[in-house]
Amino acid sequence: MKLFRTLGLGFMVGILLLLAACGGSSDGNAGATGGNGTSLNVAFLPKAINNPYFDTAANGGKDAAGELKGTFKQVGPSNASASEQVTYINTLTQQHVSAIVVSANDPNALAPSLKRAIQQGIKVVSYDSDVAPDARQVFINQANSEDIGRIEVQTLAKQLNYTGDIAILSAASTATNQNTWIQFMKDELSKPDYKNMKLVKVAYGNDDDQKSFNETLGLLQAYPNLKGIISPTTVGIAAAARAVESVNKGGKVLITGLGTPNQMRKYVKDGTCPSFALWDPGQLGYLAYYAASALVQGKIKGQQGESFDAGKLGKKTIGANNVVLLGPPTVFDKDNIDKFNF
Repeated sequence: MKLFRTLGLGFMVGILLLLAACGGSSDGNAGATGGNGTSLNVAFLPKAINNPYFDTAANGGKDAAGELKGTFKQVGPSNASASEQVTYINTLTQQHVSAIVVSANDPNALAPSLKRAIQQGIKVVSYDSDVAPDARQVFINQANSEDIGRIEVQTLAKQLNYTGDIAILSAASTATNQNTWIQFMKDELSKPDYKNMKLVKVAYGNDDDQKSFNETLGLLQAYPNLKGIISPTTVGIAAAARAVESVNKGGKVLITGLGTPNQMRKYVKDGTCPSFALWDPGQLGYLAYYAASALVQGKIKGQQGESFDAGKLGKKTIGANNVVLLGPPTVFDKDNIDKFNF
């Protein structure tokens, strides 16, 4: 009996250790490996979950994971919060995932925790919104930042015949991509062609639907002569369009920016948002996963001039500042919007 109890205790300890070793994957594929046998356990950390833009990017990541026989999971805050992202980074580091793919709410606030992850052998890829360059190996940029900023001003200017007061409804005031695009917007507006256009305010909706809606109403009240709003965020542009229509100013105050065809289709067709721009976020997530895989498997180190296979997107080369470009944005209007479904 004593021997049985001893063996029973050892057996139970062994079972518990085995269960602990098998935990940590939300997709049921723990232990999946890439083509060369290297563990490929990639976690996506967007600015916020339950956001249509990041959900589409996650679907692209899942597709890549299936092709590469790796695992995929997405975790993150319900609201765009840098401090909560740090908590998730620390947890993923403790779980020792093979790669973290992150869209930053604040480039510098996330840097210390990401650097600790790198020190423990975890690969870090930023996408959509960059982190501090020394806190990641590669940044997957959706398109050239200058092109994105300028095209939004150019689009609205044509709609307004280059005349009138305009505002910008951004996401978080610390978001890397938003601030970069806004700087190029301001530079574009400084050109002589826009001498009759005036930027009256940059407001921040923090990628929260209700706050973005309220900020838009505030802009309309504070600036009764407002003619247009640029919102370079998929949450903001939809909220702004809805707010404008709620006070019967659809078609009188024009909306443009960055959005997805499915969320903006109604507003394009009724004239509230004649046109807007975006890239395919599914392809962005797909490319980010392939870049993470190449890093994990040692095919690249994240240095300028290196190339890697990106599946259906073909061969991609790392450019200056360790940046990989997805490609130019697409402008959507009533003539082409029904051709897209995302």
